[in-house]
Amino acid sequence: MVTSVEFDWMEEEGVRLAECRHDHPFAILGPQIHNETWIIRTWMPEASSVNLLWQGKEHEMTNPNHPWVYEYVLPKNPGNSYQIKVLRGGIEHIQHDPWSFRQEWMGEIDRHLFAEGNHHHIWTKMGAHLIKQNEIEGVMFCLWAPNARSVSVIGDLNSWDGKHHPMQSREGGIWELFIPGLKESSLYKYEIRSQKGHCYKKADPYGFQHEVRPATSSIVTRTNSYKWSDKDWIQQRDKSNPIDQPISVYEMHLGSWMHASTDEPFKEENGTDRSPVPAADMKPGTRLLTYQELAEKIVPYVKERGFTHIELLPITEHPFDGSWGYQVTGWYAPTSRYGSPDEFKYFIDSCHKEGIGVILDWVPGHFPKDSHGLAFFDGCHLYEHADPRIGEHKEWGTLIFNYSRNEVRNFLVANLIFWFEQFHIDGIRVDAVASMLYRDYLRPDGEWLPNEHGGRENTEAVMFLQQANHVLFEHFPGALSIAEESTTWPQVTKPTDIGGLGFNLKWNMGWMHDMLDYFELDPWFRQFNQNNITFSIMYNYTENFMLALSHDEVVHGKSHLLHKMPGDDWQKYANTRAILAYMWTHPGKKTIFMGMEFGQRKEWNVWDDLQWDLLKFQPHQGIQRLIDDLNLLYKTEPALWKNDFDQYGFQWIDCNDKDNSVISFMRRESESGHWLVIVGNFTPQYHSNYRIGVPQNGYYEEVLNTDGTRYGGSNKGNMGGKFADEWKIHGYEQSLDLCLPPLSLLVLRHNPKVLEKSNKNKKV
Repeated sequence: MVTSVEFDWMEEEGVRLAECRHDHPFAILGPQIHNETWIIRTWMPEASSVNLLWQGKEHEMTNPNHPWVYEYVLPKNPGNSYQIKVLRGGIEHIQHDPWSFRQEWMGEIDRHLFAEGNHHHIWTKMGAHLIKQNEIEGVMFCLWAPNARSVSVIGDLNSWDGKHHPMQSREGGIWELFIPGLKESSLYKYEIRSQKGHCYKKADPYGFQHEVRPATSSIVTRTNSYKWSDKDWIQQRDKSNPIDQPISVYEMHLGSWMHASTDEPFKEENGTDRSPVPAADMKPGTRLLTYQELAEKIVPYVKERGFTHIELLPITEHPFDGSWGYQVTGWYAPTSRYGSPDEFKYFIDSCHKEGIGVILDWVPGHFPKDSHGLAFFDGCHLYEHADPRIGEHKEWGTLIFNYSRNEVRNFLVANLIFWFEQFHIDGIRVDAVASMLYRDYLRPDGEWLPNEHGGRENTEAVMFLQQANHVLFEHFPGALSIAEESTTWPQVTKPTDIGGLGFNLKWNMGWMHDMLDYFELDPWFRQFNQNNITFSIMYNYTENFMLALSHDEVVHGKSHLLHKMPGDDWQKYANTRAILAYMWTHPGKKTIFMGMEFGQRKEWNVWDDLQWDLLKFQPHQGIQRLIDDLNLLYKTEPALWKNDFDQYGFQWIDCNDKDNSVISFMRRESESGHWLVIVGNFTPQYHSNYRIGVPQNGYYEEVLNTDGTRYGGSNKGNMGGKFADEWKIHGYEQSLDLCLPPLSLLVLRHNPKVLEKSNKNKKV
């Protein structure tokens, strides 16, 4: 009979394992060669007995060196072919030995690419992966924690006790362990011990699913089980240049668009209740909609409104609803508030089936300090800068990524590719880019650290953004990458090879503030502020701009769009229609926040529904109809989008009539030569004979009038259109004699097919 062999040093090794101080369990556990035999050692804390099962025989294992280190000697290497029968706490079970699976998961090339920051698919190695090793199913865990003394997998499988499953340290600060038999949906975390012995219980930075808040564990999840049906959409998208297309974006927060009643639970086909857990601040008796329910409601609504894209406030996992998703803890997981990752894929697939693109808000600028997250991850400042002068946003209570560290940049760049590849998203809007670009962002003197050249620019963040955009368009040439950048940083939307940041669109924050400042004024004062509505054209061609009236403008006491407007209710509605129509006719792509499309009255509340009951009233129906018609006109008239970023696409007719607060301009399209004439009257004064110059004789059809009865206006206008007269004004030989309704915007289209009016009506 072969007996166990005793080593003097094994007792100390067992103590290290028991005290969670061991970083190389493979050095002593699993099959170990000794002379011409093999010692099989397994680690079974608190077991009463352990037997080895091999080749149809059962062998009692002994623990001569440590109570929890069980041994048996075999004449040859059994590989993974043996099993362990364990009696613990009166319960007996049979399992494969985790420490018999010794094959390295993350290879040399993977480690090299990760270390230099260029492993664009690092999530295929990091995280928890359901795989087979030697036909044995289980989960491979892989983590980066270079400063840790030891790391263990904890979960329901071991009563959340870090003693049971110590991981193996590999080169480059990588930790690995394959746990055979572990199933999908298992909960887990990593127990990380620092060099000083401090213990941290962390969710998986690369976890593909996490528990619904307030719980914080990661969940073992498959990433390749969903069957997509959007191949044609993706192929067409990546053959097109998005900035040459009409882009009209409906920005929304999934959790507050609409709620369901708790009396209507959402059940799967098998009867399982999958209703999301309500937030504490939600109205009693309400619950969140699931991704599937949201797809059924949002997709037809957005399609009917005519938007080309949905933009979602961050749906990456986050612990606090009140952060709106901007304080992320689960970078590689859609939030479980609304369902599983596959259910979110169903939501996106449903959008694509109806011709709607999906843009995600992406937040690489900061992360929260929650104990289960990235902060002080392995007992050191791993993901964040150690120096708070460059590593912390005190006003937000968050930490700043250390963009100078290759592995951290890799974490973020690969995350960007992950969302496009795994979830088929069509674009990103990068939040708070200015906070990344400037080291002194919202920092008083003495509380920020200059760069290596003594300047305020964050050169590390610049290089990160350039890398992220370069890699994104290399993989997905038809993607949208939109910067929320509120300063005059140059070349935000220029290519990286000429020093630009590489985005293809930038939110025009200047336009947004100027427009709101102007429209919030009593109309009498607008004559003194004409520059507010005209100045944006002066810099319009410096970047590829997107016009945005965003969520930030309808919270924190700022009022919703309708209630920013002065005057009585009639004027509020008319002003709202006018600013929206000016936005849709001004050069630049479009984004509005949910609720603006029908004139929401209350400020946005993340825990409440939109005010859908307002659609019972005609003025709110009118605003919604206007949005429908604006989107239809926008998509069918290339002059409104084809030359957005070319000076040919816009021409002032008159921008100087400040006394009447009237502007007039043309939108032009170079291929066909077609153009539209737009006239805005931003006072309550009705002008019955207002003349503007036009470049060509003929009939001008009134294709949009925001004062129409259909939209809730007074129905003043031009009887469907006007013929041009031979009357010189504004540098043109011809002109139109128009009726300008109060607080309105008109769109007129030259129609050469309409016969010229008789000579008797012409000016002699």
